[in-house]
Amino acid sequence: MVVHNPNNWHWVDKNCVNWARNYFDNRVVGLNSVEDETKEVEVTSISSMEGDCEVSQRKGKVISLFDLKLVVMIKGHVGDEEFEGSITVPEIAFDSEPDDYQFELSIYKETSKLSEARPIIREKLIPQLRDTFSKFGPELLQTHANDIQVPEEQVKSEFTRANAQSTQTTSTPASSKPSVTKTSSSDVKSSSSVPGSSKGPLYNTTTLHLEPTFNVPAIELYQTFLDKQRVQAWSRSQLVCESSKNTFEKGDEFTFFGGNVSSKLIETDIGKRLVFQWRLNDWRSGHWSTLAMDFHESQEYHETKLQVTWSGVPVGEEDKARGNFLDYYVRSIKLTFGFGAVL
Repeated sequence: MVVHNPNNWHWVDKNCVNWARNYFDNRVVGLNSVEDETKEVEVTSISSMEGDCEVSQRKGKVISLFDLKLVVMIKGHVGDEEFEGSITVPEIAFDSEPDDYQFELSIYKETSKLSEARPIIREKLIPQLRDTFSKFGPELLQTHANDIQVPEEQVKSEFTRANAQSTQTTSTPASSKPSVTKTSSSDVKSSSSVPGSSKGPLYNTTTLHLEPTFNVPAIELYQTFLDKQRVQAWSRSQLVCESSKNTFEKGDEFTFFGGNVSSKLIETDIGKRLVFQWRLNDWRSGHWSTLAMDFHESQEYHETKLQVTWSGVPVGEEDKARGNFLDYYVRSIKLTFGFGAVL
């Protein structure tokens, strides 16, 4: 990063979201908890990371400002029963203390036996996550503090020189690991256009992760997104689709919500998974997000958890997209068909 900032006096910001995603890929993925040979839980991937992460400098003082929401995917087994799930951390912030971190645990297709994994996760895995998150801020500063300032020999101001020395003394832990160098896809990244299009990136994008629960078998919920009469009922809008069949099939394109939403069905796995290309009509022409839905039914608890991974959402549109999905998809489906309590 090239800095032209006499005496390190002016405000300089550096966006570190990409580095943060790589950091968590390196430090969180692979954490595991082995209670004994019969019970094990492991972090398998980062599903989504939302929020801001910056390192800033002014008057020789370097500070970090970050507020992130992280969703990690887990897998494991209790005896011979295997499971998958997620842990959502709503806030990892620059002013968070280790005890401030909250963890929302979800086990897909949960049974009474698989519920035995919950105390293991709380007692063995979550302390490791707390420790990793606590080290994030100091390591962020250690890695990025120097390259947003001009070299010390170019600083003539005693005031800013003293601030810089104070920052280096207080923010760099002796036990910090070297900077993260692993190369992987960032959660905030340049989006692609419609598959096959020659156009370049249209937005910086992010990925959303949602997990609403419905009191209905997975196949019934699955059909609720494909049966055209049901879609018109819960969307309270007229569908426009070239296909005259009663249900959507792979490759079908359609618009609904008064033409404000366009979608295309691109993947199906009966009762298990649906993937749509999805866009708002006020997004830039050619930009599509990918709305993937995985259906996890717990027959013991008579419910289906819908795991939604929504990639390609333009940065700045996250709250709008999440709110619209919860209101116009989840809440409306529950109200229309009685598939669960409405909060």
